[in-house]
This record gives sequence, structure tokens and C-alpha cells, in this order.
Amino acid sequence: MQLQLNNKFSSELPADSNETNVTRQVLNACFSYVNPRVPSNPKLLHVSEEVAELIGLSTEEIQSQDFLDVFSGKKILAHSKPYAMAYAGHQFGNWAGQLGDGRAIVLGEIEHNNQNWMLQLKGAGSTPYSRRADGLAVLRSSIREHLCSEAMFHLGVPTTRSLSLMLTGDEVLRDVMYNGNAEYEKGAVVCRVAPTFIRFGSFELFSAQNDIENLKKLADFTIKYYYPEIQSEGKEKYISFFKHVAVKTREMIVHWQRVGFVHGVMNTDNMSILGITIDYGPYGWLEDFNHEWTPNTTDREHRRYGFGNQPDIALWNLLQLANALYPLIEEASPLEAILNDFQLQYENDYSQMMHEKLGLSLQSKSDERIINELEKVLLASETDMTLFFRELGRIKKDHSPGCAIAIIDDAFYKPEEIKKEILKEWEKWFKTYLSRLNKESLSDEQRKEKMDAVNPKYVLRNYMAQMAIEAANNDDYSLIIELQELLKNPYQEQPLFEKWYAKRPDWAKEKIGCSMLSCSS
Repeated sequence: MQLQLNNKFSSELPADSNETNVTRQVLNACFSYVNPRVPSNPKLLHVSEEVAELIGLSTEEIQSQDFLDVFSGKKILAHSKPYAMAYAGHQFGNWAGQLGDGRAIVLGEIEHNNQNWMLQLKGAGSTPYSRRADGLAVLRSSIREHLCSEAMFHLGVPTTRSLSLMLTGDEVLRDVMYNGNAEYEKGAVVCRVAPTFIRFGSFELFSAQNDIENLKKLADFTIKYYYPEIQSEGKEKYISFFKHVAVKTREMIVHWQRVGFVHGVMNTDNMSILGITIDYGPYGWLEDFNHEWTPNTTDREHRRYGFGNQPDIALWNLLQLANALYPLIEEASPLEAILNDFQLQYENDYSQMMHEKLGLSLQSKSDERIINELEKVLLASETDMTLFFRELGRIKKDHSPGCAIAIIDDAFYKPEEIKKEILKEWEKWFKTYLSRLNKESLSDEQRKEKMDAVNPKYVLRNYMAQMAIEAANNDDYSLIIELQELLKNPYQEQPLFEKWYAKRPDWAKEKIGCSMLSCSS
């Protein structure tokens, strides 16, 4: 198996001088060398052939013993020296201090077709940053990460990718809901792939340690390789860097809101410096449209990371990054201007995104009212977000409000409740919307084509992932394969997979793994 190693991160940035794998505070280092835990009996369950091709691996290579050994952690890549990355962060709004890769180990960086990729095993054992944890992962969470990474990519959302899903042959003790009912589960390892896993917390760590020298080294390294368009020097260089990160972050959040994705744990250590979605834990897709919904049971009381809060939390996280970069700039006003601009630009981007979801190509002063009124009526009834927007594309200019409501009827979880005042509100909204559609120059068919390109038909609903998990626990991996094939084309009709175009089933509404998820993995 041939991979062209190009370990820029570990060769150009400072390493932890202590190479013992003991939990500790690490100073003046971006990473600590550590080897993966050797699994007892690894088994390959699934490979994303697209990601394999992306990093330069052939079909023959991914079927080899070498591939199994390397990407399960059993064997080290030739000429590589694995490591865990150091970072800090704010968790649920509170400073958590040093965090770091507690169960992720970077195998190395490779170059293929002039692109650089970092290969990271999640669930490969303890590191100096594991604190009281074992550094392992279970099949349940590994399936979710493997499927979601690829699903997000095909939805057009900036994301890490997932190369492979392996069983380790070892059992892992986990308390799924943190309620004292720990049980043994199958251990697993996922290979995550991204240009880099540098995050907001990487900069927070050095700033908190008052290690300005290494803060500058890390910023210069990140700009050099990931934002080479920045050519300025001095403080302007770091101001421009922050602005670029803010733009990328804003673009990512707009995509999340467009497809109804809820990350579930938007801590600063889970925010990529590239504006890509990382660290898939207790995520979920909106089923009934609800600004407050979060899939994370840890967040159920305060709902800090609920769907509607994600833009504000991204801004709050950017403020923490600004604070971390301040020692390189020593001037608050340019950072404040970027943060203020984030809010304004997000509102513009969100409005444009909603125009596209509603099939409105022209701009009208009444459009913001249409958008706001839609959100109110969606909240008044339990309405499936994915089905609603997809079915909306089927409505024609000459339809009546009653006909339009009939078309979206399958999106209602309790259609029998759509009567009296709620029905009047829907009729009122559709009357306005249909009037607005008739001002558009596009034909119904042209508009539907454009709407279908931004409103997915298929998303990875939690009940779907849970079905795949339950089957896999019984050694049936066919649903993993089926779901990945389905989610490669989320905007296409795919008649063979029509069964997945459906509301959340009743049995999944309160089921653990479907509606209730924790950070346990």
C-alpha cells in the first residue's frame, strides 16, 4: 500500500518532548507522539471508495491486509510517527482548559493530486489528553460518524470525510445515557480524513498558556498552508486570517440551517479552523421544525446548541477565537468589526438561502415577511422540515391554497390537528406565497428543478442510523451499505429507495439513539 507522506504539521510545529503515554498537562507543544492501541481481531466493515480514491488508494489496496492493519491501528504506516493533537476549549460556554485528542490519533499527512490530507483514527486508544477516559470508541457512534461524514459531503455541506469503519474485536464499557447502566459494546475505529484538524481550541490553548511564540507559529503555519491567499504581514496578516475563518464558519452554518442539521455539541474545541463540520457526536437532523431542538441529552435543560441557536453560538465561538488571537494583533476594533459583519452577512446569507428553498429567484420587499410567517406557521404544527420543503417544489402557480396544503399534507406529523386556527394560518400563508410565485418568471418545472437542488429528499435521520446500528450489532452490515449508497445522491428521486422518504416513525419519537443521544461514544 503506497501513500505519499507529507507530515507538515508534525515536522514544522513543536512536539511534546515527553513521549510517554500518560495523562498530563502538556506545555509548549502542538501535539504528543503516541501509537494506536493494537486491536485484538480487526475486521473491515465498510470503506468509502470515493475517499480512498481521494487519498490515492486503489481497489486492490483497500482490500489488502495492509489496509486492514494500518487503518485499524494494528500497524504503523512506514516512515510515519502517529500523534495526538493538543488543544483547549470552551465546553457549553465554560472554559475547560486543556482538552486535546483524547481518543483520536493522527496516522500522518499524505499528499495526492496536489492536495494534502490528514488521516486520523478515532477510537484507537488513550493519549496524553484522554483524562479519565479509555480513548476507545464503540460501533454505535462509529457507524453514525462514518455515515454522517459522507452524507454531509454529498449534501454539499463542508465536512470531514470518513475512509473506513472497522471493528476492533474488543469490547468497550459504556454508559449510553450516563445514568449508571453501563454495558459492554463492540469496539470500533473510524478513519477520519480532512485537510487538517486544527480547531479554534488549538489557538485558545497557547493563548491561555501565554505561549505567544507558539501561538504565532501555529497561526503562521495555518495561514501558510490553508490560507495562502493572505499575503499581508504583521497584525494585518492575523486580522485577515480571522476574517477568512469567520467567513468559512458563516458559510458552514448557513448550510447546516439549510438542510436542518444540528451538531449538538458546538464547543470551541469542535470548531474547525477551515469552517468544516468536525466531531460528529450527538448530531441530528430536524424532523419537526423546531428552533429549540437539540439531539444532545446533556443539553436538554438549557438547549444552548439547539437548531436556532447555531448561528449565535458560531459567533460566540468566533469571539473566543478573536480573544485567543488578540495577543498577535493587540487591537480589538478590527476583530470587533469582523464579528459585527458576521451577524449582518449571516442575515443576508440566510435570507438568500431561504429564497432558494422557497423557489424565489426575484427579490421583493415582502419576501422577509413571507419567510418569517412561514417559520411561525411551521412552529404552530408538527411539520417535517425535509418533507415540507421537498414537497413545496411540487406546488404550481395556478394551485389554490387548499390544493397546496393537500400537497404538503404528508409532512404533518398529526394531520388531524391541521384544522381551525392552524388551517387558517396555513391558508393565509399559502395565499401570500402563491401570489408571490406568480410574480416569478420561471416556469413551475424550472422552479422545481432549482428547489430540488437545495432541498434534499433524503437526509440521515437518526432512526435510519439507529436501524443500521441495531442490524450491525447482529452482524448484519447491509443497512450501512444501503444508507451510504442512498445518501450519495440526496437530491435525486431514487425510486428504489423511496421507503426512506418518510417522516420519523412513531416508534422512534422517544427511542434512545433516535430522539435521545448523549456524548457517549
